[in-house]
Amino acid sequence: PAIVMLDEATSALDTQTERNIQAALQQVCKNRTTIIVAHRLSTIINADEIVVLKEGEIVERGRHEDLIAAGGTYSVMWQLQLQSNEDEKESKEDEKQSNDEISAEV
Repeated sequence: PAIVMLDEATSALDTQTERNIQAALQQVCKNRTTIIVAHRLSTIINADEIVVLKEGEIVERGRHEDLIAAGGTYSVMWQLQLQSNEDEKESKEDEKQSNDEISAEV
């Protein structure tokens, strides 16, 4: 097809699986118009154009780098997702360390 539409295609996936699927989708969508609906911004950072909607209205549009530099809605969302990912990573590391300590005590 000339147009491919992906609606939250990787929203329920872990980060590594998402990366693997993104790589495959890049090949499938090559030379096609691709519309991606996503809340997980890592899935759209390589898009030619990102359109940011808020309450049904377009509030920003542009490339990832430009939207980050503009410091608007997209940039705030990006920072929140980065922080959330860091918190999740730290939580997993703390859990692993606790499990290692419990194993060492047994």
